[in-house]
Amino acid sequence: MMENNLFNKIFVGEVMDILKTFPEEIIDVSVTSPPYNKQENKKGWLVKNVEYSHSSDAKPEEKYQQEQIAMLNEVYRITKPGGSFFYNHKIRWEKGVLIHPMSWLSKSVWVIKQEIIWDRMIAANIRGWRFWQVEERIYWLYKPIGSKLIGKELESRHAKLTSIWRIRPEPNTDHPAPFPLALPTRAIYSILGENKGFAVLDPYCGSGTTLVAAKLLGHHYIGIDISPEYSKMAEERINNSVFEIGKLNQEIALHNVSSSFSEKKKNGRFTGKYAPPGINQKELF
Repeated sequence: MMENNLFNKIFVGEVMDILKTFPEEIIDVSVTSPPYNKQENKKGWLVKNVEYSHSSDAKPEEKYQQEQIAMLNEVYRITKPGGSFFYNHKIRWEKGVLIHPMSWLSKSVWVIKQEIIWDRMIAANIRGWRFWQVEERIYWLYKPIGSKLIGKELESRHAKLTSIWRIRPEPNTDHPAPFPLALPTRAIYSILGENKGFAVLDPYCGSGTTLVAAKLLGHHYIGIDISPEYSKMAEERINNSVFEIGKLNQEIALHNVSSSFSEKKKNGRFTGKYAPPGINQKELF
């Protein structure tokens, strides 16, 4: 169990300094999107320069990647075996050179369970150097139980949402890069389902979207952010989270199937190599 002085709080400060104070194996699911190190020079027709309160998004790339690896490994330490981390990032280019998140993710201790495409359906920086980039990546990272790298199977109602998440970004906010509520809701709900009382972490919590999703789904949360302004914004949002239930329920409504594979199998309605001998496959539909 987590100590009472840790959960349902937002800690303000440097992420590594705070993570190192936490005991091992207290977190079930983490969801985050760190600053992308976009060098604060990616001004486009639709967006101004990306500038965060109290932090720079223009570090030497090698230093940035080393910091991300250290953060990833520290979150691994405090995650329970069988726990998951949904890590949002994107492909970037600097002076024509492609920088892929796998460059540092593959150097962390996590098992990379899946690469999910977040189709934002809108391009922030509209220039013609390459086809407009409307996608970001969400990496489902997994902490195995012993030597079992695969982990528990998702229920069909969650897995059917596929590896391409078409979710529009949150409009008109005071944070430069907020999650839409549907994104952390999908991640947390797919792993924990209707169960309550688990521990959710966002080490770069910003405006608090992950924390709102966790609270509305009945879980404890821990947020970390270097900005007192964003932390205050997140606290206020959490206190008023009841007004976001409608958006959360819209996402939950998508997690539905008429019957799961196991139910079809039990009722003799399964197909392919699992079908009983003598069954006409076409009659099963």
